[in-house]
Amino acid sequence: MTHPFTRRALARLLLPALAMAALPASLAHASDTGDYPAKPVRVVVPFPAGSGTDSSARFVAEAVTGQTSKSVVVDNRPGANGFIAAQAVATAPADGYTMLVTTNTTHAANASLFKKLPYDPIKDFAPVSLIAKSGLVLVVPPDSPVHTVAELTALAKAKPGKLTFASGSSSTRIASELYKMMAGVQALHVPYKGVPNALTDLMGHQVDFMISDVSPAMTLIQGGKLRAIAVTTAQRHPVLKDVPTMTESGLPGYEMVAWSAAFFPAATPGPVVERMNQMVRKGLTDARAAEYFSRTGGEPAPSTPEELAAFVRSETQKWARVIKAAGIEPE
Repeated sequence: MTHPFTRRALARLLLPALAMAALPASLAHASDTGDYPAKPVRVVVPFPAGSGTDSSARFVAEAVTGQTSKSVVVDNRPGANGFIAAQAVATAPADGYTMLVTTNTTHAANASLFKKLPYDPIKDFAPVSLIAKSGLVLVVPPDSPVHTVAELTALAKAKPGKLTFASGSSSTRIASELYKMMAGVQALHVPYKGVPNALTDLMGHQVDFMISDVSPAMTLIQGGKLRAIAVTTAQRHPVLKDVPTMTESGLPGYEMVAWSAAFFPAATPGPVVERMNQMVRKGLTDARAAEYFSRTGGEPAPSTPEELAAFVRSETQKWARVIKAAGIEPE
């Protein structure tokens, strides 16, 4: 008969091993050996290749690959206001090998734009790190009669409800809705799966104007295929120094900033979240990060998981106020 003390001692010895066995084999030693990731990581993006979010995701993918020599594959799943990508990650195995790189569209604005979401932005995800913040830019075709915000406003008032504006994300839509509200004009919203698609139709005169992410619009602006009218940041944009702000253009107090961040499925083990956070933050504090994001219209904004969680909560409240003020009814 086994002595009770022996049973208790045996239990104390076995508990750590049992706890480690409960983790997937590739993660069991991640916290103390650093061997995560042991295979390629898939990064799901809710917007098309060439979008600002895609640019953020590819920077993170390169940074993680450079630190681990393991492949990080970017998987673009655009459409449905980010529902497709967000739901795919929310229901993926919580093993650290599927990560969402997304924006305020899925994790702040959608909660107020839709009556019901197929995912919960808070409960279904484990925050990893904020990635970048960026402004937006109001653009029109190069042969448009509009050269200033005042001229756009005058044209919209002369043709009430006739002008059309494109959007490829909640950020780009709400930015235009905020302009409409503050300028006191009406215009018809034309939604697209992503910003690059919307910009293509803007160049083709299928729509009249758009407030776009800077990154996908920059090359078109520099190539003379679009005209930049104003930026949405409080200060002039470092890569569009000759373009006035919306405030300078006659809409005092107008400011709209978009952001990107990384999330795992909710039940992802803490050591894995921490390991990925360390890799993402190291990449974002590298000397080339500031130059990379300035070229694509933003600035790196690394954070802890806890800071990102608090940021998402505050952003959700902020976007709710903007959407309500703009008079947008949930769909």
